[in-house]
Amino acid sequence: MSLSLSFSRFSPRAVLRSLSRPAQIMIAVGIGLAAATLVAQMEGERGVPPIASGGDFEVRGVRVDVAAKDADSARYAGWRMAQRQAWRMLWARTHGGAGAPALSDSQLEGMISGVEIESEQVGPTRYVATLGILFDRARTGALLGVSGNVMRSPPLLVIPVLWDGGSAVSYERTNEWQKAWARYRTGDSAIDYVRVAGSIADPILLNAGQAGRRGRLWWRVLLDQYGAADVVVPIARLDRSYPGGPVTGTFTARYGPDDTLIGSVQLRASNDSGIPQMLDEGARRIDEMYIRALNDGRLRPDPSLIIEEPVDPDTLGLENTADAAIEAIDAPIPGAATAAGFTIQFDTPDVASVGAGEAAVRAVPGVRSAATSSLALGGTSVMQVSFDGTADMLRAGLQARGYQVAASGNTLRIVRRASAPAQ
Repeated sequence: MSLSLSFSRFSPRAVLRSLSRPAQIMIAVGIGLAAATLVAQMEGERGVPPIASGGDFEVRGVRVDVAAKDADSARYAGWRMAQRQAWRMLWARTHGGAGAPALSDSQLEGMISGVEIESEQVGPTRYVATLGILFDRARTGALLGVSGNVMRSPPLLVIPVLWDGGSAVSYERTNEWQKAWARYRTGDSAIDYVRVAGSIADPILLNAGQAGRRGRLWWRVLLDQYGAADVVVPIARLDRSYPGGPVTGTFTARYGPDDTLIGSVQLRASNDSGIPQMLDEGARRIDEMYIRALNDGRLRPDPSLIIEEPVDPDTLGLENTADAAIEAIDAPIPGAATAAGFTIQFDTPDVASVGAGEAAVRAVPGVRSAATSSLALGGTSVMQVSFDGTADMLRAGLQARGYQVAASGNTLRIVRRASAPAQ
């Protein structure tokens, strides 16, 4: 008996021919479905392109309830009412109170760049809606008195991570947390976010696991690919009390390859239908955390992520003479005072307080320059100061001008004493 076997009899083509016709059809259909699934995973509709965010002023949550003779008239009247309310809200936000200048509907329409419908209900004769009104900065800023430039952070890559049902996801698949960051308007923020659509190679490169890696080499490659200086990782964790019941969202702001904690906050939605609105609010709260961290110096790019260009030794040898001449010219003159840079945080409840704060600091002897670098009306702004002397000398000069001063290195926090006379 011969034990030799011909393996050609067991080739896939031979096995397929040996099956019945219905079995061949079923196998072919299964292969086609598997191929279609693989193609759908790599192609098709993936990701959410972020909205264009200019420097427009945005007023959200404007609620209107209008009745008219028909649906179109009610909507038109509701939008006009919303723009008037939004103008008063914007004025109160930037000036710390009411008393907005009276403007006609045509003037307001010339200042408004867009209307965002957050929610609306349209009836035969009634219109109920919550709207967001966008005011063009160029046309509105001069009237508000806040048209100046605001310092922004270096470009920071955003990797939003959503924990839901015990698993984490970022750009691997389209999710509500990614959508919230895509529709969040970042133009008026001090943080320069680098947001991606989550398409092409983004799901592979920017996944939830990448946020937990510490290796600098791969981070350098990613940040250079997306034109960013560092990374921020806003995290949302959803916990459901029971199916269809209340949902608790825990929002955490982290940044950098070391996953440094900035802060966290908890929000609550009554049911699943309120999750998108809760995520929008969570993105806004996290943005506020990053802005505060930028102002107090916690949010700084990691120096280990900077790719230094190699130095050519031959070039150094050829330029030794020029370097020596430059060093001789730039050498400090003995006995001459050198100015140091300081950061001063001060309260700016309204537009007038910005100029008053700068003028008070410039009046301190030894101050060469003082200019607001980060403006936060209704909050704490940041001023960059050039001063001939030490931090203790600057602190003493500010105290003499009627300020309470708290110092930490070259960063000072000043608050006007309530009983201090006007300078």
